[in-house]
Formats: sequence, C-alpha cells, structure tokens
Amino acid sequence: MHYYEKQYDVIVVGAGHAGCEAALAAARMGCSALLLTINLDAVALMSCNPAIGGLAKGHLVREIDALGGEMGKNIDATGIQFRILNTRKGPAVRASRAQADKQQYRLRMKTVLERQPNLDLKQGEVTALVVEQGVVTGVETKVGLRFSGATVVITTGTFMRGLIHVGLTNYPGGRAGDLPSIGLSDQLRDLGFRVGRLKTGTPARLDGSSINFSLLEPQQGDDPPAPFSFSNRVIEQSQVPCHIAYTNERSHDIIRAGLDRSPLYSGIIQGVGPRYCPSIEDKVVRFPEKIRHQSFIEPEGRDTVEVYPSGLSTSLPVDVQIAFYRSIVGLERVEIMRPAYAIEYDYVDPIQIHASLETKLIANLYHAGQINGTSGYEEAAGQGLMAGINAALRSRGREPLVLRRDEAYIGVMIDDLVTLGTTEPYRMFTSRAEYRLLLREDNADLRLREHGHRVGLLAEKEYEEFMVKQEHIATELARLKSTKILPSDISPATVEAYGLHDLQNAVTFEELLRRPEVTYEDLARIDPDFAGVPREVREQAEIQVKYRGYIERQQLEVERSIKMEGTKLPVEIDYDAISGLTGEVREKLKVHRPDTLGQAGRIPGMTPAALAVISLTLKARGGA
Repeated sequence: MHYYEKQYDVIVVGAGHAGCEAALAAARMGCSALLLTINLDAVALMSCNPAIGGLAKGHLVREIDALGGEMGKNIDATGIQFRILNTRKGPAVRASRAQADKQQYRLRMKTVLERQPNLDLKQGEVTALVVEQGVVTGVETKVGLRFSGATVVITTGTFMRGLIHVGLTNYPGGRAGDLPSIGLSDQLRDLGFRVGRLKTGTPARLDGSSINFSLLEPQQGDDPPAPFSFSNRVIEQSQVPCHIAYTNERSHDIIRAGLDRSPLYSGIIQGVGPRYCPSIEDKVVRFPEKIRHQSFIEPEGRDTVEVYPSGLSTSLPVDVQIAFYRSIVGLERVEIMRPAYAIEYDYVDPIQIHASLETKLIANLYHAGQINGTSGYEEAAGQGLMAGINAALRSRGREPLVLRRDEAYIGVMIDDLVTLGTTEPYRMFTSRAEYRLLLREDNADLRLREHGHRVGLLAEKEYEEFMVKQEHIATELARLKSTKILPSDISPATVEAYGLHDLQNAVTFEELLRRPEVTYEDLARIDPDFAGVPREVREQAEIQVKYRGYIERQQLEVERSIKMEGTKLPVEIDYDAISGLTGEVREKLKVHRPDTLGQAGRIPGMTPAALAVISLTLKARGGA
C-alpha cells in the first residue's frame, strides 16, 4: 500500500451528481478536497433521463443554487428545452424542468471541477475505508493507493455491487459501459451498517434518424425560457422540440408475451424498484385497463441522433424490446442504439445517518445520494451539497448545517430519510412537504441565501445581488401598502374589466392586488409607475400579497413545531431506563436513534404519550 503524501480535509467517493456538489462545496468553502471516481470520462453523466428538474425536483435544483451549488448553473448553460410545469396551478406546485445536452452537461461540470481551486480530481476505484477507533481517516483504492482525509463522503450511486439485467442475461456493472464497485458495501456491512438491495432501470436509446417525427405530436419549450439559477437572467441558447408518442394494444400484447423472460417477473431481480417510475412492463401488468401509455421522445443533445423515450424503461430481452418499440406509431422502423436494462445495487439504510448526513456508526463518514436509497439526479445533488457542506464544517470544527422541514425541500427529504428510512427508491414530491406554500421555487433564495453565505459557500457577488433584491422587495411591499388610489382615478374600462364597481373610497394598491382577478400587470395599467418593477420583485410582491393569510397560517404552525425540533436527544440516552414507554416504542427508538424530539415524533407508531414521557425525562435531567 502506497500512502499518498497529501492530507485532505474532505475526500469524496464518486463523481455523479451528489459527488460533484459535495466536492465543489467543500473546495469553495476553503477546504482541501479530493474527488475520486472510477471513470473520469463519466463525471456528472446522466445515466437515465437527459433532463434536470420536474415536479418537486425543480424546487431542489433552485435550493441547491440558492445555497451556492452548481446544478442550476450547469443546466442553464447546457439546456436545450426549458419549461415551467403546472402553470395553471398555484405557485407552490409550479416547477421548472429542462432537457439537457447530455454530453455538454457532463463536459461543463467536469471543466468546473477541474478549474476549482482546492480540489483534486482523480480516477480510482475506492475498495475500502480506513477506519481507526470508530473514526474514518481515509480511503484505499484498487491500485494500492491510500488517501488520508479528515472526513469522507460516499456517493456511489448505483455502483456498489451493481448488476445489470437484460432479459434473463445479467452481468456486473455500475451502469451500462462502466464497471461496478466491489468490496465497499461488504466492508460497510462488516462495520455494522444494514445494507439492502434496490433496483432501477432505464429505456433504450433510439436512433432519431429512424423515427418518423411527422407522425408524432411536437412539444415546444417556453418562450422565453426561464433560468434555474438566481444568478442568471436569460437563457441565450436556442431550444429544440421534444415529441409525444403513445403505446397501443399491440405494444402491450408484445410485452405480455415476453413476461416469461422478464427478470422482473421471473424472480431473478430481488431489489425493490421505484414505485413512482415503474418500467413499461410493470405499467402494463398493474394497469391492464389502460389502452395506451404516453412517452416523451427527448433528444439527448444537439449533435447526436440519440433520443430518450421517457416512461418506456424495461428489462425485457432485446428481441422483445425491438418488437415493442417498433409497435409504436412513428417508430415502426426505429433502430435501438443502446438496449434498455434494469440494474440492482446496494444501499445503506438511511436511518443510520444523522440529519447532517454523517453516519451514526462511524464518525466523520458521510453518505449522500443513492447510497441513502434515493432516486434522481436532483435528490442526489441536494444530499451531496449538504454532505459536502457538513464535511467541510466538521473539518473546521464547526457545527453542521441542518435545514428544517419548513426551510427547504432538501430538509424535508433528508428528514424523511433519516427518520423514516426507505425500503424502495425515494423520490421527492411536493406532497411530502407539509409547509409547501412556504417552500416555493420562486423564494428559494429568500429562504436559503443567508445559509449559503454564512457557511462560506455563496460567492460574495451573488450575495450582494441577493441583498439588493431583498431590499427592492421590501420597498415594493411598503409602496403597495402605502400608495392609495381614488375610484375616480380608475378608468371606466378598467372598472368594468375587473369588476371594481364596489369601490367607494380610496384603496391601497395592496388591497387591489389582493383581489384574485387583479394582477401586477393590471396595476401597471392603472399606474405606469408599476411597469418598471423588475420581474423577480414583482413576482414576490404579488405572491406575498395574494397568499399572505395562508402564508402567515403556515408560519404559525412552524413556530409551534420548532420547539420540538430544537429539543436534542442525548446520544447516550438509555430508552430501556425510561419508565412509561411501551416495549414497541423502546424498540423503535433504539433502532432509529433520533437526534431530536421532533424526529422521534415522526417515527411511525410513536405516540403523543411517549413523546410526553421522553420530554418529562429530559426536563428532570435538565436537558430540556
């Protein structure tokens, strides 16, 4: 074993979306960081859908950007189609999504990593952790190199003991074309971690030149496209269309006829798959009443003919895949460039990590991404960012940054994982957030910029721009509240158009804007002074005025819950010694080892009576 001479503050294992954010965060905070990956040509590679964002996932990307992460900037620079989803619904559930040029996304992220001061990027397969007296002190690679580090972040994605399935054929792989990681999950199991098995899959990549797009329904992006990053004002590159295709009864018959050779239905695959992103054979079996399933045919880039048929992932044999894809209208002559496949991989039960993402069993060791049971680039990147931040803070002897459920979707996701665990790939949804009216995409910077600046991650220029925006919003809200208008000053046409006949006395512009039918554009028609307000300031002012009652109600709920969230449970607490707890509650508490009383309250089966007993015990001991 050769000992590398450099000592690092933070070592990151794996350069997927979690690893990239973790390594950049640590380096930008001034730590010496090392990013190790099996293949330097696959940094930030989109293994599945060539897209960023979507419902709830767009919220995560905006939060990553608000804290000082890179994902939002990367997709803004390499996106080829941008859309806002749920535009007809309220602001809490609107979400951004963008198709990426898959290769440009990867290449730009690699360039950012290579140019980042304090960060070394190296190719190497980590086969073991170096652990001394319960503390991780470095890693060892397959070629016999040992790297020493004060902290280690594991972001292995689907690579730990990855096994690829195509029909009844299977072979080891971290994803198609890449070797798996062997040895690391065995060591984690030996160290006492509960290691499980999950499964995910991806569609075939099709040759776009063999598709008759005239028979498909085109889908254009938004005009103008809206950026993800709060630091960007416009998207300068041109956009390309996607197309919509549909399966049919013949497609479904082909799938049913091939189920006897499906690894999913023949019992070969043992891992649990994603409930909310099932394979096409799973859809056909589970929803036999549906006569068709929709697929977006998405280009993988400007300079390639490869396209991605979303929603059509499968692990059926290649001959069945060919027949199935060619049964779709417009795809009758389609050629498969890369077969679809399923992949099984190891993950570690996330209830074994703290909310900081540090493991409970090994100090200074952090887990982020699919090793924690999640699914999706955005979920991985959010965890990677937080793990990188907290590993950097730990190396400096500082307290970790833990985002509450009312502060960020990232906080909701991590709390769900560490409190509830998961036995299937975890995906973020807006419905998981009880305070989603507070956690909108549009206000992610108002919620999180201060955190990013405080930990030293956010660039000073970006923080200064944020402060100016914050001041403009406060000024605009004050102007709306103080500026009045007489009914006689409003044109008869405007009165008629917006039903303002009931106005008798002078009203403030805030009162006008509170009306559901009145928008900021309408105010500008009444008073031209409102026309020059920047879009992002206008958006915040309108939302805060129209939804004030609902927002204030949720903020009161947050205030009531913060006391429990702030009540820490001692690491050494002996639940067997607390009288008044049932045997079932004791077992749950010993397995989950919650960090706070609030976390304990979210463990399934935990009762108010049990929480009261624990709270009284802490008070008696002077701990609360």
